[in-house]
Amino acid sequence: MTTSMITEWLRAQPTLAGSAPPFDLSALPDHPDELFVTWIRQAAAAGVAEPHAATLATVDVDGMPDARTLILKDISPDGWAVAGPRSSAKGAQLAAHPVAALNFWWQPVVRAVRVRGVVREASPEDSAADLAARSSSARQTVAAGDWVLWRIVPERVEFWQGAPDRRHTRVIYELTDASWTRSQQ
Repeated sequence: MTTSMITEWLRAQPTLAGSAPPFDLSALPDHPDELFVTWIRQAAAAGVAEPHAATLATVDVDGMPDARTLILKDISPDGWAVAGPRSSAKGAQLAAHPVAALNFWWQPVVRAVRVRGVVREASPEDSAADLAARSSSARQTVAAGDWVLWRIVPERVEFWQGAPDRRHTRVIYELTDASWTRSQQ
């Protein structure tokens, strides 16, 4: 397949094939966590498979971005929780550069959520509790003390809803002086 053939093929693929639910911009909550919970529940209700799956982007020691798909474990005032082995590439990258971005894409409802912020390691007790919640077979391969629950403390959260006419809606929450500001694009 030549470059022009792949370009033509890519351009011929359907885009924004889902159906977006109503999005009432006049009733936005003050905090992005509330809107996220509403959206993820709507995605699940619409039949989105694994709505809690997200792409986590980190930065390696050379400053190169790296990304992988994982499962969101929790959202709390402490941050958006993800987990994994400290000995993994993800663990090394978060230790060297404790910042990350999460991206959720829910194609059937034509919605995406982007989160970025600093990363803090949860307490050893919280990490142990998360590991204990995994299946016994999943715990067998984890060395003692290697499982970590990280919390992404968001500084920016963007909610994106696609539209067939390409006039997409973006609602951006940014943390400024310990309070959230909101803008629309």
